[in-house]
Amino acid sequence: MPASADTVLRLVQGLPLPEQEPPHVVGVDDWALRKGRTYGTILVDLERHRVLDLLPDRTAETLADWLRCQPQVAVAARDRSTEYARGIALGAPGARQVADRWHLLANMRQVLERWLAGAHARLRHLPPGPGAPADARPGSRTGPFRRTRAEGAARLGRRARRVALYEEVRRRHAAGERLLAIGRAMNLAVGTVRKYAYADSFPVPEAGPLRPSILDPCLAHLEVRLAEGCENGLILWRELRAAGFTGTAKQVHRWLAEHRTAPARNTPHKWRDGPPAAKQMPAGPGRPPALPSPARLAWLLVQPPTELPASDAALVARIEQDREAASVAGLARRFTALVRGSGTSRKADPDAALAGLEAWLADARTSGLRAVETFAAGLEQDGPAVRAALTTPWSSGQAEGQITRLKLLKRQMYGRAGFDLLRHRTLLAA
Repeated sequence: MPASADTVLRLVQGLPLPEQEPPHVVGVDDWALRKGRTYGTILVDLERHRVLDLLPDRTAETLADWLRCQPQVAVAARDRSTEYARGIALGAPGARQVADRWHLLANMRQVLERWLAGAHARLRHLPPGPGAPADARPGSRTGPFRRTRAEGAARLGRRARRVALYEEVRRRHAAGERLLAIGRAMNLAVGTVRKYAYADSFPVPEAGPLRPSILDPCLAHLEVRLAEGCENGLILWRELRAAGFTGTAKQVHRWLAEHRTAPARNTPHKWRDGPPAAKQMPAGPGRPPALPSPARLAWLLVQPPTELPASDAALVARIEQDREAASVAGLARRFTALVRGSGTSRKADPDAALAGLEAWLADARTSGLRAVETFAAGLEQDGPAVRAALTTPWSSGQAEGQITRLKLLKRQMYGRAGFDLLRHRTLLAA
């Protein structure tokens, strides 16, 4: 059937849309026509698992206009968006709003991550907690090899530039600029801007996993010879070369410079007390173990401690040596357990869930932690929807699944379909 692309598109857009039964329970969520720039709204019938419609934006007025044409809607599940809450209140004032439980858990983890980003510089100095893994075995590294003075100077220069960006973000945020505007003005990702804006001190990036070195298989021999008193780099290098080592003597000298008991005879007098870099960067065994990122720590802190592996449980115990960290982690775990145990289980007691929420809100208000207090205030402002999330089985999880199908259709058309064509194909696929 030879036909042009325009003919095919015209025929597709001319197909009649399926008849929709009047929905009573609706899920509302946003989707990206162009991520970061153009967004729309998807509406899903939660009882029949079908897409009802796509809206060209995610404003309260557009959603309210659609809901006014559906007066029978009794329940509307949504995320924590205040715009959607306002649109449902305008278009279906009699409908019961239900906050999505997954978004409640995600919001709690984001609060915890935001607090950890500000306290990360302090927490990374905590000593290992009980149950921490033992020291590394002989012949293994606990940190990277020392850099040269030129590499150290370049690293300090990069750090100075990041500190300048951090201070500029903090200044702009204190002046009232929005995070998105700051990111566009400074050409920074919104996540970086958010991390800098809420960090009380400059967030020091943690080193990643150690890269393998050609010297690693030889460390056990070097430590044995060092214990025997041999501190001559050339002798050690010749011994390693005879055993098959293919590296240079410079690599052995750089390792030896960190482990000498006395300066070498050819060391200049100005360096005999140790270079400044050595004083600022202690050796691996004397340095506190590195901490994972705030996002990883936030995920660990909301998990039940009994379900964590031994290494992660030891890391959580180390973090909770800090009084504020223990308090915020305890509140986060309580809230997570409350949400996970409510709503979907038939055995869940709605009255117990509501009582648990009220008790948690009371403790959060008096916790003295600004991030938690702000989150609790937001929950109280969205109180009816949050309480409905803990006492009803509805959520917007189905909408997330339909958005995945919508993304598939959009990518099948290479992202070049206009809104009308994409809406038509999505409703036909449903």
